[in-house]
Amino acid sequence: MTSDERSPENEPRRRDAAAPTSGTDDSPAPGSREFYRQQMLNSIGGWSGTVITAIPTVVFVAVNAVANLRWAIVAAVGSAFALAGYRLALRQSVQQALTGLLGVVVASLIAARTGQAKGYFLLGIWSSFVYAGALAVTLVVRRPAVGLLWEFLDPTPHDGTVPWYRRRRLLLAYTLATTAAVLVFLARGIVQLALFEHNATGWLAVARIAMGYPLYIAAIGFALWVVRRARHRLGADTAA
Repeated sequence: MTSDERSPENEPRRRDAAAPTSGTDDSPAPGSREFYRQQMLNSIGGWSGTVITAIPTVVFVAVNAVANLRWAIVAAVGSAFALAGYRLALRQSVQQALTGLLGVVVASLIAARTGQAKGYFLLGIWSSFVYAGALAVTLVVRRPAVGLLWEFLDPTPHDGTVPWYRRRRLLLAYTLATTAAVLVFLARGIVQLALFEHNATGWLAVARIAMGYPLYIAAIGFALWVVRRARHRLGADTAA
């Protein structure tokens, strides 16, 4: 060993090289269960995002029960504006804040147009059936939407000769994940449409909240499990 290698100034460099590359913060390691859980929560603004999204709906139903439709609309839109400002003040995603505000405004306009409180929920019902139909189309043409999105963000390693949709194991996994999403949207649409036809405005609010993010998180969790399992087995087969 040379004198340069033994010099004190080289000691910090060697210690740094031996230090973990994951950093000193408490961020979950990529690929861990907590890492994917955190990704799901961040996509909807964390646990606070689930509560914030539900507030305008609860306000709308509560005010409509004690006052009238006009005041319910004013209260819902007002709460949505206040919550959007709150999100921006906390430096949360601008897209989340504006999307939530726009959804409440459009739903309120529909309620005002129909003259019925239950009209507030029509946008969500229509959206559920539209999403279910669009996802079902990708299944029919054998290009599952989950596969298209996943392979765009994180392509499966391959030699360039066989695309992901011609790999039976991958195609099956993406098909199952997309089917789960179709079932979630269909369930939301069917249940809420039945309540809409029975003028059950209060139960519509309950269904909208209960069948919203909880089912969304469950569908993503299932997709992560089934796709990662398929990709792991595919990688093991390739290595063998």
